[in-house]
Amino acid sequence: MSIIDNRKAFHDYFIEDRFEAGIVLEGWEVKAIRAGRAQIKEAYITVLNGELWLLGSHISPLQTASTHVKPDPTRTRKLLLHGNEIAKLIGQVERAGYTLVPLNMHYAKGRIKVEIGLAKGKKQYDKREAEKQKDWQRERQRILKQG
Repeated sequence: MSIIDNRKAFHDYFIEDRFEAGIVLEGWEVKAIRAGRAQIKEAYITVLNGELWLLGSHISPLQTASTHVKPDPTRTRKLLLHGNEIAKLIGQVERAGYTLVPLNMHYAKGRIKVEIGLAKGKKQYDKREAEKQKDWQRERQRILKQG
């Protein structure tokens, strides 16, 4: 069940591979995400010391859940994957010029997971071409519905 989608990632990147990663969260963050107060539109993933970190995601604290802690809405959060998956992703990012972007946050067996996309950046003309294709598909569906 999806919590948040990052539609901007599909607009800006060609997504070539997907991975599901766990995320290290604090208690107040889990409550805020369950209340729908998270945003990953501007987020990205970096590699530091052989680990993956989610930067730029914003989780707004609830007033009731974070009374005794000082919440940091944009803190860096660690992503959890198997070692061989991390090694594969690091190799692709460093050698082949790929980027890691968060695609969505969802529940899996009661836990909050992040879907990561191994992506290549789109050029401006690629974005325009994708927009034309989308418009044509929409127009085609409208014509078929009428006829």
